[in-house]
Amino acid sequence: MATVGWILIVLLFAVGMAGTVYPILPGAIAIFFAFLVYGWFFSFDPFGVWFWIIQILIVVVLFVADYVVSAWGVKKFGGSKLSTTLSTIGVIIGPFVIPAFGLVLGPFIGAFIGELIGGSSPSKASKVGFGSVVGLFTSTVMKIILQLVMIVLFIIWVVRFA
Repeated sequence: MATVGWILIVLLFAVGMAGTVYPILPGAIAIFFAFLVYGWFFSFDPFGVWFWIIQILIVVVLFVADYVVSAWGVKKFGGSKLSTTLSTIGVIIGPFVIPAFGLVLGPFIGAFIGELIGGSSPSKASKVGFGSVVGLFTSTVMKIILQLVMIVLFIIWVVRFA
């Protein structure tokens, strides 16, 4: 049973990290569920109150910052609310419509179309589209770092307190 538990934990960590670049996957939630799997298969004893407080704070920061940082990219380059919304939709559907490049082109196209609908010039729409990609990459780097912190803290807690 221990092998099954560790396989599930590693799979959930992998899904979580894949979620940093493929937004349809649960990301931080998958990593958080790995902690629960460890508890169910082994023990919750290594995880004290501080472990859960820190991990929950990281998850909350990830959820809030993911949208804030992406929207910041659009706003920083002069984008409208519609551009921000369409950019977010582009992040979600882009990888399905354009499998190889949709993650980058989706938010760009969404922000670009949002600006054109709002009456902006094609050059401004391009600038805002570029901003959406900057926001996406900034958000992705932030998610990778914070989710790795979640996993490292898990390992430290398990090794040190188990």
